[in-house]
Amino acid sequence: MQLIAFGINHNTASVDVRERLSFSEHQLPEALNDLRKQATIEEALILSTCNRTELYCGVTSAECKVIDWLSHYRETSHETLQKALYVHPSQSAVRHLLRVASGLDSMILGEPQILGQLKNAYRIAQKNGALGMLLSRLFQHSFSVAKQVRTDTAISSSPVSVAFAAVRLAQQIFGDLKPRTALLIGAGETIELAARHLRENQLGRMVVANRTLERARQLAMNMGGYAITLPEIDDHLAEADVVIASTGSPTAILGVEKVKQAIKQRKRRPMFIVDIAVPRDVEPAVGELDDVYLYTVDDMNDIIQENLRSREQAALQAEEIIDTQVEHFMGWFHSLGAVDTIRDLRTHAQDTQEQLTEKALNMLAAGKDPAEVVQILSHRLTNTLLHEPCVQLRQAAGNGDDEFLSVTRQLFNLTSSNKTS
Repeated sequence: MQLIAFGINHNTASVDVRERLSFSEHQLPEALNDLRKQATIEEALILSTCNRTELYCGVTSAECKVIDWLSHYRETSHETLQKALYVHPSQSAVRHLLRVASGLDSMILGEPQILGQLKNAYRIAQKNGALGMLLSRLFQHSFSVAKQVRTDTAISSSPVSVAFAAVRLAQQIFGDLKPRTALLIGAGETIELAARHLRENQLGRMVVANRTLERARQLAMNMGGYAITLPEIDDHLAEADVVIASTGSPTAILGVEKVKQAIKQRKRRPMFIVDIAVPRDVEPAVGELDDVYLYTVDDMNDIIQENLRSREQAALQAEEIIDTQVEHFMGWFHSLGAVDTIRDLRTHAQDTQEQLTEKALNMLAAGKDPAEVVQILSHRLTNTLLHEPCVQLRQAAGNGDDEFLSVTRQLFNLTSSNKTS
């Protein structure tokens, strides 16, 4: 069995090509079944995300037709595939998967979502009978290595998205978010991501304000929050410990007087505001007020760049872990070559044992002395098992094959003290 991985990702293929080669979750069972019908493909797993599509296969021949299959199945020309496709055989495939699982091959270095996507792809392949011993062992190993990388390095500890960084800053200022209220202004992708991070960190209460109330309601309902329109912000601003604003408004939504009044109502309890809109949603003078922590999109980008540098340092440590773990897996993989030989050797020894045991039992039944039967059995068993190896050793010695003799001594652990003088 050989291991091989094929794929495209955000570095090698445009969005158009990635869309063409993607598989939805409900398409995967049929695709896996069709892929495994191809000659030489024994095992298969398909990973498909917005940034990558990868096929991991256990094959009986390097001449497998995965590229032909992918071209036909996704109606994409060979020329398009060849420009974007990378191929990793054997050890290179192992290293690639471990890097993917650890977030080292992601668009955002160290992002943790890919590990969940890998586990889901593994679950689907396993459920549909597409995995064998090789890929099962490989993916379980990749999950373990990813966990080790996240435990032993700081690869994912520093936030590198604006939404995640905003929530992490809020935690640094307030600590526990359970008793806190957040006001989210806007309902776009960044606000939705911030809402998810806040909910994951057990925020106490969430208010979503948007120009269109229906969109605010949709997001609030999904996040367990409360929806309001932009003009209603004045009635709720004083409740907010955390404010995150990201709208397309051409003018500021939060003016200094509004925030000053809210701080007064809050009796000087601090307010954390993140304005990630361009143009700004919050007047710059708000940052000069006491008890207000105002961060702009530029401030957040500075934090993110610093965090990226931190992740890059952690990535160097992660690569060292992966180097070691690739060797461990390849050691197991290479040991598979001995499995058939060991099985045949045991079968041969067992057959010999059964034949000679039957003869010994017949001798006992005929009234032979048990001690004599045991001696005969042990003598015959030894001679039978060693006869063919001794023939081969004499032949090797006659041919001057010292390497064969040396391997035999190593195989049976024949040290110099065992030699006959």
